[in-house]
Amino acid sequence: MKMNQKRIDRQAGVVLVFCLVMLLLLTMLGLSGVQSTSMQERMARNARDVNLAFQATEAAIRDAEKFLETVNGVGPFQTANANDNGLYLEADFDELPNWRIDGLWEGAQVITAPTQIPGVAVQPKYIIEYVRTATSDPDTLNIDNIGQDTGGGLVDIYRVTAYGTGGSPTSHVMIQSTYGI
Repeated sequence: MKMNQKRIDRQAGVVLVFCLVMLLLLTMLGLSGVQSTSMQERMARNARDVNLAFQATEAAIRDAEKFLETVNGVGPFQTANANDNGLYLEADFDELPNWRIDGLWEGAQVITAPTQIPGVAVQPKYIIEYVRTATSDPDTLNIDNIGQDTGGGLVDIYRVTAYGTGGSPTSHVMIQSTYGI
């Protein structure tokens, strides 16, 4: 009887160790799954923030283009306080302007887009630069001058720089476009 009793005691200890190792492996697997899910959730949130910032910036570009359709010539860009209103002449900047200047997008020298975007931390803003007036070549085939004569015309060229923020204040998108009227 004593011999049979020792064999049972040894087996009970081995089963306990085996169960503890299996429990440890299952715990590690569960923690790994939680960590992976948490990372995927953060990635999805960041993707949503960037998309929201991009959409807000696109809306600001469209608002700037609507504004430019109402501008008659380069006059508003040459007034004394034009820079305070977000209107600039290209000559005001170096060859490659740094639009990440501290305070530029928080100050009064930018235009806040009139289209309100829900869910963004800060409403999108933009600035407009008058680049130059270009003369188009005569279009003898009248391809892009539909309804006009075939002579060349004057086109005012503007550069619009828009800056948008996503749902969190740390996601930003900046877009530049060129617009001619």
